[in-house]
This record gives sequence, structure tokens and C-alpha cells, in this order.
Amino acid sequence: MTKRTTEDWYGCPIRYGATIFGDNWCLLILRDLMFKGAKHYADFLNAGEGISTNILASRLTTLEAEGIVEKTQDPEHGKRYIYVLTDKGLGLLPAMLEIINWAEMWDEQTEVPTEFVEELRKGRSSLVKKITSQLKSSRF
Repeated sequence: MTKRTTEDWYGCPIRYGATIFGDNWCLLILRDLMFKGAKHYADFLNAGEGISTNILASRLTTLEAEGIVEKTQDPEHGKRYIYVLTDKGLGLLPAMLEIINWAEMWDEQTEVPTEFVEELRKGRSSLVKKITSQLKSSRF
């Protein structure tokens, strides 16, 4: 049997997604970018889940290589970088909202604010537009 590489995982949408989001860290990084205003390496490191520096660096590199996140030098601090979602990354927003909606219904200890869930369930497409607009306007 031949050893599989990540290149072998393209083609099937579930395999492709699993290649990129095969663990919780990539999804948590996307969460922080989309909903928590994270932009810098330290923001992700200090998000509260206890990600190690080597895992964080690896996942950011993966997301960047896949064209989901873009890394640019911070104009205010030359040694620091800013991470933002690309259009490809922003395209994941509806899927992230579906995960939030599903988890809120089934997780008895959900931390999703009631107002957010109400807005999500009343007008998903308008919420997607609102968040996308906010994220695009804060890119640089």
C-alpha cells in the first residue's frame, strides 16, 4: 500500500476540508479571526485554549499556504505580523455560522450570546454580509 500525502486528499470535498481543518486548532484560529478580532500571533496564543507556539505557527502556515489567511507586516510594529482572512477565508463564514448554530442547540454550556443567536436565526444572510463587511473594513 502506498503512503498517502495531503495531495491525495484533494477532489472529495470532505477529504479536502479534513486536510485543512483536521484538528480543532485551525477552526479556533478562524473563530478568533472572524468573531474575536484577533489579528496578531499573540492574540491567538492568548485566546485561552492553551495552544502551543509550534502548533500555532504550523496552523497559521497551513492556513496561509491554502490561501485562507494572509500574513502581512504590521506597519506600526515592524517585527510583528497581521493575519487577515482572504476572500477564500471569508467564504468559510457561512459554514462557521452553521457550526455555531448547531453547537448552540446541542451544547448545554454554550457561550454563544443570545443576541447573536437571535440575529443568526432571524437573518443569516444579512449577518454574513454584516460580518464580512466588518472584516473587510478592518483588513489593513
